[in-house]
Amino acid sequence: MTQEFQEKCLKSEQKVKESLSKRPERKKEFNTISGLPIKRVYWPWDTPDFDLEQDLGIPGTYPFTRGVQPNMYRGRFWTMRQYAGFGSAKETNTRFKYLIEQGQTGLSVAFDLPTQIGYNSDHELAAGEVGKVGVAIDTVEDLKLLFDGIDLGVVSTSMTINSPASILLAMYIVTAEEQGSNAAKIRGTIQNDILKEYPARGTYIFPPQPSMRIITDIFAFCNEHLPQWNTISISGYHIREAGSTAVQEVAFTLANGIAYVEAAIKAGMNVDAFGERLSFFFNAHQDFFEEIAKFRAARRMWARIMKERFGATNPKAMMLRFHTQTAGCTLTAQQPENNVVRVAYQALSAALGGTQSLHTNSRDEAYALPSQESVQIALRTQQLVAYETGVAETVDPLAGSYYVESLTNEIERLAFDYIKKIDEMGGAVRAVECGFIEQEIQDSAYTFQKAFESGEQVIVGVNRFQTETAPPKGLLKVDPKLREMQIERLKRIYSERDSTAVKQSLDALKKVAQGNDNLMPIILDAVRKRASLGEICDVLRGVFGEYLHASHC
Repeated sequence: MTQEFQEKCLKSEQKVKESLSKRPERKKEFNTISGLPIKRVYWPWDTPDFDLEQDLGIPGTYPFTRGVQPNMYRGRFWTMRQYAGFGSAKETNTRFKYLIEQGQTGLSVAFDLPTQIGYNSDHELAAGEVGKVGVAIDTVEDLKLLFDGIDLGVVSTSMTINSPASILLAMYIVTAEEQGSNAAKIRGTIQNDILKEYPARGTYIFPPQPSMRIITDIFAFCNEHLPQWNTISISGYHIREAGSTAVQEVAFTLANGIAYVEAAIKAGMNVDAFGERLSFFFNAHQDFFEEIAKFRAARRMWARIMKERFGATNPKAMMLRFHTQTAGCTLTAQQPENNVVRVAYQALSAALGGTQSLHTNSRDEAYALPSQESVQIALRTQQLVAYETGVAETVDPLAGSYYVESLTNEIERLAFDYIKKIDEMGGAVRAVECGFIEQEIQDSAYTFQKAFESGEQVIVGVNRFQTETAPPKGLLKVDPKLREMQIERLKRIYSERDSTAVKQSLDALKKVAQGNDNLMPIILDAVRKRASLGEICDVLRGVFGEYLHASHC
């Protein structure tokens, strides 16, 4: 680029400013949804310190800005993994089989609220919640029914479970074994990310410190016994759904990742070994270019963190491999058909950002769990992006865009500023205990809400372009008698199992929890003996206590 051309560019900018008195722009300031300023035009000098080798690099190599595979989707598409789960295990099994028939390439399990917070369906606090936002799982017999006729030696399964993740993983292992599969070959992911639960999602049971112990016990167990299992999905998705900006989503997610790596190293594990099995989970929100830049920035940041901060030498331990879900918080009950379009753009941003796995939300989720018809449209959306748009034919197609590269750099810079602040507080666990992360998310959510209410942030069909629309038909409804059926099923299992063996196993679990040995083998033993999820969690509650939501600073 010549000096003469640069001067012409600068002069053209001046001419635009002069013409604004005749043709004013739509608004005084242009910003991303997260509030990052957007320039009118971007030029090469907007990334003045950009190093082609160090900042962009080669696809499949450090710092992985352009993707974790050298040929990305030219080899194979991302895993199309629709999130599903409702009512009973039998009902969800039917939905799983339908999705597989429709071309889904991986399963993703949604659990009901009692399961997520460690209560059986017969617990008084489970009343009114059994099977409502996911599938009810009380014992391994429920999980066996959930995957009946689905070969766990072949399918890859993601489970959105956090505080009781060790128990659901144990149930999955036993289910695979009793199917006749080699448990060492099962593939999938447990979310297992407790640190984001405290400020953003709320399905925690135990305080942070014992929760971190459970997580590192899972790391160690899987490193030895489940080499293909992803031990954690460090999740920014729920942080974004709670109201964070894109920068905060990256910063808080990676800060949590740092805390998990530090805990694993402290427990004596090798970063190059367990680092390979770490995975991430991000939100695909509505600001198209900001989301693409966010994914690229997060990938580069994690590579640098693992290499420079933790001394990783294994390239696979430096890779940020991530699942994406389109933004549930952007779905509207007003004009729900608009959600199909929203999800399509969000899915496209995830593909352009280099995701390894994707879930597309359904149009009717502002009303209820998705109907079968809506799930098919959501899955077809992914398939259209993959097979018809051409975005998967070349690697990182927006690389070199002055705007995208500038935005990638800015997100990285601001996210590292947050991480530095969290480090100075003593790390992510301390930042959670002090309420810092929660307060930052709340402040951002409030800012967005004010922009929406003022009309500055337009949501089509809600605060502009409104029309009267009837609710969609055919909404999914969960049988109100489901809890009664689950309780009867649980009673039958209690009557048929060896109660003495269960008690011995639970007593042994209490002893291990009071000490320092790995919890996973004894949890696995309890599950094999048909101890319920609630019983196992109650033993751990008795040792670790329950976390009370309050500032601990």
